Amino acid sequence: MDAGGRAESAPSGVDTSVPHSARIYDWWLGGKDNFAVDRATGAAMLEAIPTLRMMAAENRRFVHRMARYLVTQAGVRQFLDVGTGIPTRPNLHEVAQAVAPETRVVYVDNDPIVLAHARALMISHPEGRSEYIHADLRHPERILAEVARGGTLDLDRPVALTLIAILMLLGDADDPVGRIRVLTDALPSGSYLAITHPTPDFNPEAVASAVAAATGNGMTLVPRTRAEVARFFEGWDLVEPGIVPVPAWRPEGDPPADPEAVYYWSGVARKR
Repeated sequence: MDAGGRAESAPSGVDTSVPHSARIYDWWLGGKDNFAVDRATGAAMLEAIPTLRMMAAENRRFVHRMARYLVTQAGVRQFLDVGTGIPTRPNLHEVAQAVAPETRVVYVDNDPIVLAHARALMISHPEGRSEYIHADLRHPERILAEVARGGTLDLDRPVALTLIAILMLLGDADDPVGRIRVLTDALPSGSYLAITHPTPDFNPEAVASAVAAATGNGMTLVPRTRAEVARFFEGWDLVEPGIVPVPAWRPEGDPPADPEAVYYWSGVARKR
C-alpha cells in the first residue's frame, strides 16, 4: 500500500515484501520508485542514523568526482558500474561523457525496477555508448560473459570497475573478496577499482541499530571496517588520498569539516 492506502503496482519479478537497497536509496534521495517495505525499512534506518539521506547524497557526489578524476587525469574511457541502482541524474556516463564524449559505460544491477529504467541509462552521447546488463554481483562470470557479448567494453583496454555502496549486500559467506577478484582479474593493467562501503568505525552503536532495522526486514547489510575494505584493494595501488571517508576523497572546494560524519569508506586504486 502507498501512503494513501492504495495498492502499489510493481514490474514483473519485483518482490515488494522484501526491501531492496536500490529502492531504499531512491526513497532517501526523494525518488518515487520504491514500495512500502522500502520506505518502512528506510525510515527505521533513519531513526538509527538521521543523516542517512545526506550520506546517500555524498555517495552520489563521490561518483561524480571519481568519474571526472578518472576521465580527466587517468585517461579512462571505459567504466563497468556494478550495483547501479535506480538512475539519478547526472548518471555516471553523463558525467564522464561531459568531459570525454567517447566514454563507454556498462551498468549492472539485479533489481527489475532498475531494468525498467534501463532506457534512461541507454541515452548516450553519440560518440560514446552506454549499456545495461541485468545480472547479480554474486555471479561475476555471467557479468563478464554479458560484457563480452555486448561489445560495449574492450577488456584488452583499461576499465574502471565501480562498486558504489554494493559490497555491503554480500555477507562474508558470499565471499565478496573472491567474487570481486573474478572481475578484477579479467581487467588489464592500468584499470581502476572504485569502492564506497558503509562502516561501523565512526559510530558503532548507530550503525548496529541501522543494520538491525534492515536485517529485521529480511535484507542483508554488512558494514565493514577500514581493514576489511582494504582487502578489496589488495594487489592494486591506491590513488591518493587512499582509503578515506567519502567526503574526504578529493573534495571539490574546501575540505569537509567532519568527513567522519559520513559512515562510509571510499577509495580508488589502479591495477599494476
